[in-house]
Amino acid sequence: MIHYIVRRLLLAIPTLIAISILSFVIIQLPPGDYLDERIAQLEQQYGDSSSLAQAEQLRKQYGLDRPMPERYWKWVSGFVRGDFGDSFRYEKPVNELIYERLGFTVMLSVGSLLFTYALAIPIGIYSATHRYHWSDNMLTLLAFFGMSLPGFLIALVIIVVVYQVFGVPLFGLFSPYYQQMSGWSWGKVMDLLNHLWVPLIVISLNGTAALMRVMRGNLLDVLGEPFVRTARAKGLKESVVVVRHAARIAINPLISMMGMSLPEILSGTTIVSIVLNLPTVGPLLLQALQDQDMYLAGTIILFMSLLLIIGNLLADIALAWADPRIRYE
Repeated sequence: MIHYIVRRLLLAIPTLIAISILSFVIIQLPPGDYLDERIAQLEQQYGDSSSLAQAEQLRKQYGLDRPMPERYWKWVSGFVRGDFGDSFRYEKPVNELIYERLGFTVMLSVGSLLFTYALAIPIGIYSATHRYHWSDNMLTLLAFFGMSLPGFLIALVIIVVVYQVFGVPLFGLFSPYYQQMSGWSWGKVMDLLNHLWVPLIVISLNGTAALMRVMRGNLLDVLGEPFVRTARAKGLKESVVVVRHAARIAINPLISMMGMSLPEILSGTTIVSIVLNLPTVGPLLLQALQDQDMYLAGTIILFMSLLLIIGNLLADIALAWADPRIRYE
């Protein structure tokens, strides 16, 4: 297993290099960028002579006067020092923009991920063990609704209902009073918890419904295997047969899906974050792609790729732990 992990980590290096090159080039393929808009505004505001001087200064500041390979090398070599370049729109270092949103992004994404698996696995087991019962039919109907309804629509409905019934606006993670507060206090923490449940439920709803259906289908297949009939024939309790033997095999695809969902910890659910005005990295990436903010967008994409590689590796290790039949060497 150690040799397998080391080999995967070594293969991740050329993969990340290739992803960084492709993302850096693709972001700059459309004509124009955010600086072109700034330069056009300067020309309208100051006239030709001063605008040209300021435009030249901006291009030197962001390294746009250099060829693309040199710009790429300057950007990617800064990763060792934690320097990811400066954002065009925000005129701030990229690492500051990401770090100030990273805490809320991880809190929402990890919380929704844990909530999804903690809810989907027991419901899937219950639905599979009560096949075609009225409760199974009801859970299946709710799962279909959960998978078909888009998250941003659910967010809008919850916002309207809570505001109409309780008169409480649910935009953002803080009330206007605490949003302007720089430090933390007990009141600010309670205000965060009062706003946090809505995005957690909205982000988790689609994933919970889908994973519940996957868990139900896998467990139904495993319950028909010969080793399950043998365990029952030995007189084991049904709960032991289902939880310790069948569910341990049926959960394998869900572990693989968890590794694929790890990049969402960084990106979050972008559309839901925009609707709920959440300070996560997802809307920041969308705005950077629209502005062709190459340093900001490229850095976020590279981090997402790194999380995907790490997630797949952790999923493979977890699969080997959950199912002793799986070996990578």
